[in-house]
Amino acid sequence: MMGGYVPLSQLGAVLLRMVLKVWAYSGLVLVVCFLLYYMYGGIFAISLLIFAVTGILYQVQDNLLYSPELPSHSRVYIPIPSMFGLPFESINHKCPDGTTIHMYFIHQPKERQRLAPTLVFFHGNAGNMGHRLQNCAGLYHNLHCNILLIEYRGYGLSEGHPSEEGLYIDAKASLDYLFSRNDVNHSEIVVFGRSLGGAVAIDLAIRENYSNRIWCLVVENTFTSIPDMARVLLGWKILQYFPIFFYKNKYLSYQKVKQIRIPTLFISGLSDSLVPPKMMQELYERCNSIRKQLFQLPAGTHNETWQLPGYYHAIALFLQNCRISALMRQASIDMDTKSDSGYSSLWNGVQDI
Repeated sequence: MMGGYVPLSQLGAVLLRMVLKVWAYSGLVLVVCFLLYYMYGGIFAISLLIFAVTGILYQVQDNLLYSPELPSHSRVYIPIPSMFGLPFESINHKCPDGTTIHMYFIHQPKERQRLAPTLVFFHGNAGNMGHRLQNCAGLYHNLHCNILLIEYRGYGLSEGHPSEEGLYIDAKASLDYLFSRNDVNHSEIVVFGRSLGGAVAIDLAIRENYSNRIWCLVVENTFTSIPDMARVLLGWKILQYFPIFFYKNKYLSYQKVKQIRIPTLFISGLSDSLVPPKMMQELYERCNSIRKQLFQLPAGTHNETWQLPGYYHAIALFLQNCRISALMRQASIDMDTKSDSGYSSLWNGVQDI
């Protein structure tokens, strides 16, 4: 009958056919899943296990890399420069992302502060910046430089939590802070990094708008990348097959050094039992700076290379050579300018005649 309702019995028959069809397909899918599990259950189980383990490792990588509480109380007790007779300012600086980091500005006497070079110090992955003050005292007296000592986010009295991108933000913020001061020599900014700090320093040295602010780069006992260090420390051959995205923190210094153009000094302790010295050799060879130097100390260990004779002299000599090179380059530019000016004057004279 046109325009009438579908009979209830007919509607029930259609619904029953649909249910039977879905049930048939569902049963077929269930059988296929059972067969796959029966045949490849071990593979599924292993895949699930690998997925779970890699997920856990990804999440705990920060705890494995960053050790702000080692030794204990490192986030509570931070030695101050005056304990080593160093004049200083304690600075709390807010980064662009809102995180406030703590820094020490150790300055030369006022009559020398404005002319002296300033060294930006990025420390390793453990403890706080106060644990590096004895080394800073040596740099202060031997290089006659100011020192800006950086406390990464999540370390010491700095706010936040450490991460690769976070440390890069801290590094850029520290350089921005230096250039906001009018009592330092902006033409002689030295960026220094040891171990993890070396990776932070290398990244800063290739950043657009920052590399041209840096006079020299000095890195000490640093690594090529975190994936490389994971293979060295854990010794698991399977790690060489893990894709790069597996690593939460990468610090791919071996790629970044190819972009470095500023004078760079690589200081390598050949008795370093943590970071293989061959990594420093590789970074030196990959670096594309026209003025680079590799200074090797046979007895140098990972954290104590700075205590060896000749350490400070090597840095001072490198900086002096860079200064002489810069002066010679400027003199050459001035001579070219004067020469061009002379030719211009002569041509003007010819035109006047």
